[in-house]
Amino acid sequence: MAVKISGTEKGSPAQRYGLKGCTLLSIDGHEINDMLDYEFYSSGEALELAVMKDGALCYLSVQKKEYEPLGCNFDSYLIDQKHSCKNKCMFCFIDQMPKGLRETLYFKDDDERLSFLFGNYVTLTNLSEREVERIKTMHISPINISVHTVNPELRVAMMKNKHAGDVLRYIDEFAKAYIQMNCQLVLCRGINDGDELKKSLEKLTALYPAVQSIAAVPSGLTKYREGLYPLEPYDKQTAIEVLGILEEYGEQCYKRHGVRIVYPSDEWYLLAEREIPPREFYDSFCQLENGVGMWRMLHDEFMEALEETRAPLLPKKIDLATGELAYPLICRLANAMQGKMRNVKIEVHEIKNEFFGGNVTVAGLITGTDLIKQLKGKLSSRTLGIPEVMLREERDKFLDDVTVKELERELGVRVRIMPQRGDDLVQALLK
Repeated sequence: MAVKISGTEKGSPAQRYGLKGCTLLSIDGHEINDMLDYEFYSSGEALELAVMKDGALCYLSVQKKEYEPLGCNFDSYLIDQKHSCKNKCMFCFIDQMPKGLRETLYFKDDDERLSFLFGNYVTLTNLSEREVERIKTMHISPINISVHTVNPELRVAMMKNKHAGDVLRYIDEFAKAYIQMNCQLVLCRGINDGDELKKSLEKLTALYPAVQSIAAVPSGLTKYREGLYPLEPYDKQTAIEVLGILEEYGEQCYKRHGVRIVYPSDEWYLLAEREIPPREFYDSFCQLENGVGMWRMLHDEFMEALEETRAPLLPKKIDLATGELAYPLICRLANAMQGKMRNVKIEVHEIKNEFFGGNVTVAGLITGTDLIKQLKGKLSSRTLGIPEVMLREERDKFLDDVTVKELERELGVRVRIMPQRGDDLVQALLK
C-alpha cells in the first residue's frame, strides 16, 4: 500500500532526505501497510526506500543510527484505518448505550495493532492469516486478548460471529511462537461461568508463561437492553461462587509457578461483600486496566503518602464525587485523612448512574447530567473534586458532552480534577 508522507520530524533522517510530500512504497522491499510495518522495517541503519517523488519513482539509500526514528509523519497515527469489531457480543457495552452521544463513542475497536501499541483488547476475529504470521515474525508482544470462553461453540454463540471459535487456535500458535498474552474473560451469569469458566481457566493457565495473566470481570449491563440477549446481573451469592473458582485456580498457579495468573476484578469482591486482597495478591498489577487491584493500589499509595504528609496550616474543605463502586474506598481514604488532619474536611458524595442504569457503578461512566441532578444544593464547600476518569482525554467533557465549565456554572463551584494515583490524590486534596 502506498502511503503519503505528510511531514517530517525536525532534524530527522526523513527531513535530511527530503521525504516530506513523497509517497512511501516500500522499505527494503517490504510493502508498508501500517504503522507496525513502518516501525519494524525502518529500525535498521541502512535502508532502501522506494518512493514516488514529484511524480517519479525513486530509490533512496538512507543511512541512520540503528533504531533511530526515520521521522516520517502520516495523516493518521496508524497510517491505515482502525479495524472495527465484526462481532455482535451479547454483552457488548456499546450496543447498550443510548442514542445521541458523540459519534466516537459508538466505534467498536478490534485492532491488534492498538493492542500492541496501547494495550487495547482484541477478539482475534479481525485477524487475517497474513496478520497472524506478521505478529509471529515481528514478535509483537504482548497481545491483550478478549477470550471470554475457550469453548468454540459457546464463543460463536456469545459473540455472534461464525469465526469466533475457529480463531481460538491463534492462541496456541502465539504460545508456540513465544508471544506473551494477557487474557480477559467477561463473564455472563449462567453462560460462561461455572464449569465453562473452569474449562477456560484449565486451558489458558496451561499455556503459562505465554499466557501471563487472566482477568475475569462481570458483564456491565445498562438499562438500554431492549431487543438484546436477556442477561442477569451478578448478585452476592453468584459473585461468591465465581470468586471461589477464580481464587482456586489462582492458588493452584501460585503454588506451581509463584504467580497467580488468574485475577478477579475488584467488583467481584465488592459484590460478594469481601475484603479486597492485600497488595501481594496482585503480583505486578498486570491487569489494572480491567479494574484488577485498582482499589488496593489506590488505597496503599494513599495511605503511604498520607503517613509522610504534614497537615496544612490553613483549613481545607472540599466535596468529592464518585461512583457507587468506589464510594466505600473514597470514604475510607477521606476518613483517614480527616483523622490525621483535623483542619481538613472532606464530604464524599455517592453518585448513582441514572444515565446508564442497570448495574453500571464505575466512576468512569458517570455523566455531567447525573452530577448536576444529584449534587445541586447538596455541596458543603465551594470546591468539587471529580476523578479524572469521568472526563474524556482532553479533560473538558463528560460522556454526555456536558462540559466542566457547565458543571461549575450549574453547581456554583470550582471543579478540581482528581488524579488516579493515591500519592498524587493526597497532594491534590491539600492544594
